[in-house]
Amino acid sequence: MLFDTLCPLLPYALCSLPSVAEAPFRAKETLSPLPYALCPMLSAPKRICLISVEIFAYGKYGGFGKATRTIGRELAKRGYEVFAVVPRRLDQPAEEELDGITVLSYLPSEVLDSGRIYKSINADIYHSCEPSWGTYLAQKYIPSAKHIATIRDPRDIHDWYLEFSHPSQSKWQVIKNFLYETNFLVRSAVRHNDGVFSPAHFMLPKIRKIYGLQRDPVFLPTPVEVPAAVVKSETPKVLMMSRLDPRKRPELFLKLAKDFPQVEFHVAGKSRVPEYERQLRQTYSADNVFFHGFVDQFRDLMHHTLMEQSWILINPAVREGLPNSYLEAAAHRTALLSYVDPDGFASRFGYHAATDNFHEGLSILLQHETWKDQALKGYQYVHDTFALPYAMDAHENMYASILSNT
Repeated sequence: MLFDTLCPLLPYALCSLPSVAEAPFRAKETLSPLPYALCPMLSAPKRICLISVEIFAYGKYGGFGKATRTIGRELAKRGYEVFAVVPRRLDQPAEEELDGITVLSYLPSEVLDSGRIYKSINADIYHSCEPSWGTYLAQKYIPSAKHIATIRDPRDIHDWYLEFSHPSQSKWQVIKNFLYETNFLVRSAVRHNDGVFSPAHFMLPKIRKIYGLQRDPVFLPTPVEVPAAVVKSETPKVLMMSRLDPRKRPELFLKLAKDFPQVEFHVAGKSRVPEYERQLRQTYSADNVFFHGFVDQFRDLMHHTLMEQSWILINPAVREGLPNSYLEAAAHRTALLSYVDPDGFASRFGYHAATDNFHEGLSILLQHETWKDQALKGYQYVHDTFALPYAMDAHENMYASILSNT
């Protein structure tokens, strides 16, 4: 047990906090790929390996896993041979097929030896869906392949402090995440990648600073399914869809229910700390509050039903990247009420509660069906930019562009 606990931390002996002393290596990502619409599929990869910290299964259901699984599933549908490598969780097998993806996993005690997995795959492209120790290992063991990274949630020292102050599980878990995802070797690997991307414009300069890149990354949209039509509830419904963790501040959402008895408040998600969730359910029990627990977005129609019927998605979290839930809400013509405002999603497509003024924001959105006008703007933007066919075309063209530059 002691070995299993300490072994995954051995590579972190080489880690360091971000420092201006780190040399800004000249990243291969400084190539200038053609615009996606103009990039011909001159050299399509046959085999793609996705690297992620999760696959939206086995007890870990976050945005990284949702994006990884969606991209992998859609690539498999388009005829690619797709692999994914992730840390093993719960009763996850060492190898399985999931939505057309061959998923390979390793135990915490195998992290130092997990480079052999990437080597055995022998992919044309290794795509980190968020940088991690696997990004470094894949680049080290298969230097002849192409290596790219999509950075969905860049965290600087201030962000990690917020994570540490509001841990989802424990402060020790935050420390381990920091070391596994942002150590010196991982940042160096990103700088040497053949391409660096992000699904949000506001993140681009932040990513450049954190990873010491010579130029901003390239925008690459996260694929989102956009329903052709939705049927909204006649009764006002608002939704919070996220983990019930302290950093997400679900109390601010639940407190609103008392002042808006005519509105149904729906909560989709569970906590990693059962006692914390139990207290929430007990403290905020009311006739207009509904706890749905975890909703599996790949197997359960409840996700679509909640998004479709809800008028407003509310997110009080103190820190976010560009959550998948924002894209999904806009795709379902649902307005946003949020403390953070990534790429202006809240201010443009709902209400930005920058001072925790959620009561004011909800009142404004409910008046004169303001939420409906804001939601339509969000739908149009997401439909034109993130809709699954367009976003996957962008990924395919990006892969071809990367392979064409030798």
